Amino acid sequence: MAWTESGRPALSASGSLFGLAYGDALGKPTEFMTVPQIVATYGPGGPRTLTGVPALVTDDTQMALAVGWALYEAPAATPEVLEPLLRARFLDWAVSPDNNRAPGMTCLRACGELAKGGRWQAATVAGSKGCGANMRVTPVGLVPAYDLDTLAGIAQLQAGLTHGHPTALAASELTAYAVRVLRDGAALADLPALLRQRALGQRTVYRIDWLGDLWRRSGVGEPADFIARGWDECLAALDRLDAALSGPDDGGDPCLATGDGWIAEQALATALLCALRHPDDPVSALARAATTAGDSDSIAALTGALLGTTGGLNIFPATWRDQIEYADQLTTLGTTWN
Repeated sequence: MAWTESGRPALSASGSLFGLAYGDALGKPTEFMTVPQIVATYGPGGPRTLTGVPALVTDDTQMALAVGWALYEAPAATPEVLEPLLRARFLDWAVSPDNNRAPGMTCLRACGELAKGGRWQAATVAGSKGCGANMRVTPVGLVPAYDLDTLAGIAQLQAGLTHGHPTALAASELTAYAVRVLRDGAALADLPALLRQRALGQRTVYRIDWLGDLWRRSGVGEPADFIARGWDECLAALDRLDAALSGPDDGGDPCLATGDGWIAEQALATALLCALRHPDDPVSALARAATTAGDSDSIAALTGALLGTTGGLNIFPATWRDQIEYADQLTTLGTTWN
């Protein structure tokens, strides 16, 4: 593995973005299959090669690019600047003819409301904590200029535009934070403990400058109580991750240990489990994430983003770079933030 003088893996931003897209593409055809069906189709090792030219991704990569381009375009990292940019990019995605990859209904519903031009706090689906909130958040952790408070605010804002549940907000911040600390040189094996420390430290921090009065949609009495619910559910997901890692790997569906990944905190926990089971074999990690009965593309996308951040672009097969869909956009954003 090549490293820069700063201690970061070389091409870590490119590795994260391409890794997300690779996992997404490998998990795309298996998302609605059972594990026996996946094994019958791809063998016990799961899908391990990209298919098609280009190898197609899903709305996970499309929306991660939407977030990435909003960050790229922003002249300042403030809610006043970023909210309209994120809104515009999400609405462009919603009406794009390429938005034909089984997009999440929460995202589509919220975009329909955002298109009316009102306050995003009224447009969001307040009760949803689907993984659409954090499948797209990893670019936030790649921007070197953001301090941790800015990272947290942006991560929660981009989630909140469509998914207003406190767990969607907390899991999105935690996912972006995972990418940041890996980019800054943290060891993958240390990540569960670092995420637990972050969750405990942020448990009652409601970022009113980024979220406004979103908390009132929940009917909870106080902002701190609202956000604490989200962090508590993330901590419970980390408990399940730690329990799974404390025993031997049974080689089976990781969703059985940490959840199917349709909701935000489970998507992160199960992606972490796949990455930590195969830290030195990224193709096996992606294949493991794609061989699940749950939200295979989102789990594999997050797995790829985490491993690509910690290992850099060159840990993945070189032939995949020109094969993956949106390679030009992934290259531009990655080069900007490497």
